[in-house]
Amino acid sequence: MNTKSAKPAAKPAAAERVKPGGFGSRLRAWREQHLYSLVSSLGRLLKRPFATGLTVGVMAIAIALPLGLGLALGNIERFSGSVSESREIGVFLKADVTVAQARDLATGIGARPDVAAVIVRTPEEGLAEFRAMSDLAGALEVLDENPLPTVLVVQPRDDGDALAADLRALPQAEVVQHDAAWRQRLSAWLAFGERLVQVVAVLLGLGVLLVVGNTVRLDIGARSEEIAVLQHLGATDAFVRRPFLYLGAWYGLAAGLLAGGLLVVAGLLLQGRLSALVASYGSQFDLSGPGWRGSLALLAASALMGWLGAWLATGHHLRRTRPVDV
Repeated sequence: MNTKSAKPAAKPAAAERVKPGGFGSRLRAWREQHLYSLVSSLGRLLKRPFATGLTVGVMAIAIALPLGLGLALGNIERFSGSVSESREIGVFLKADVTVAQARDLATGIGARPDVAAVIVRTPEEGLAEFRAMSDLAGALEVLDENPLPTVLVVQPRDDGDALAADLRALPQAEVVQHDAAWRQRLSAWLAFGERLVQVVAVLLGLGVLLVVGNTVRLDIGARSEEIAVLQHLGATDAFVRRPFLYLGAWYGLAAGLLAGGLLVVAGLLLQGRLSALVASYGSQFDLSGPGWRGSLALLAASALMGWLGAWLATGHHLRRTRPVDV
């Protein structure tokens, strides 16, 4: 009896030939483990809303304080920027110096290499400005003559200390006003404020790490038997540590969001009073926040601090409970 030879079985498709232990399988397992740890850690965090709220609240305040100080300092620097950068020197000329003589003097001063510009302000211009800015405008009407002198407003190219000394030596100068000392004090106070913010940020950042580490430590203690079984079954430290790292990152991310919300509320509460205060000086100023880039950096830094605190806590526990081969 003639029988046809059996045909060899067709080779499986390329997608079906991936070995269970191949790279694709390992990648899927790694991804599923991380996804499970991410979701399960969030679920454990939401199961205890009161304890989670307390922990996140403490962390948020610790994050918001240095960040709020930094933003306040930045707004102060921005508000005082035009003042602190102003290096104008006011030269009040003697009463017998005419406007024409003042203009000739301004031309000579403006030729100096350390002078950027010279503005001549006549007595009439000074009186008009004084009337517009002062509440005593009515009292000026009783004066028989203009008591204000001609003023030269000199803008130096550098700090202006040497220029101010030369201007004081001019025979036409009655008074030379160069407020360099208060600008130096302002710069010193701003530099001190920056260092203070840095110190506070470091101290409260350590506080955030301690809060996260202690919270994760308590969670590790509640699951110590489960961790011991996994270790005896051969689970790696990375496998045991992974859900707690995600738990710490969730704590940090929630604290960052709450800290950002606290700063927004604080800005809204302060903006009205600040606007009224600045408006009384005839100016306008709006508080500036961290912006979207700063907000993303805040969330990333908060999540990173939570992750680091959890990593320290789990590392300490794993070093103490790692099985020893006999």
